[in-house]
Amino acid sequence: MDANQALQPIRILMVDDDSADVRLTREALKSQKIHIVMHDVADGIEAMAFLRKEGEYADMVRPDLILLDLNMPRMDGREVLHELKNDPIFKRIPVIILTTSAGEEDILNAYDMNVNCYITKPVGWQQFKKVVELIEDFWLTVVKLPRWSDP
Repeated sequence: MDANQALQPIRILMVDDDSADVRLTREALKSQKIHIVMHDVADGIEAMAFLRKEGEYADMVRPDLILLDLNMPRMDGREVLHELKNDPIFKRIPVIILTTSAGEEDILNAYDMNVNCYITKPVGWQQFKKVVELIEDFWLTVVKLPRWSDP
């Protein structure tokens, strides 16, 4: 990581309608040493508005990484993933599916749509925290993420 990149926070967008999971993710990321800015939205319509910088999201900076739940109201994660990976502007943003679904069809479909990683949410807090820490260790420390030129 070069010096300029080290000064910039890693921006995460969490797309999940479960406020408890959002809170747990924030809590798990809070204790870590990387400067992370996390935004969250509750469904796919809000996610696409955030990414397209529409309405209340006009001043947001696009994320470096997206944590995406599959099962949400209005526009689910499958639809969001399809939109992201078919859009030349957004297709390079790494997407991690973080969902309760362990269904083989969901897993196969997500990888068919070029998801970067598929994780089934663990049930207990300690296991959930460990998964988020592993995401951070790999995706935010080891992996070289594409950066946006947004201010």
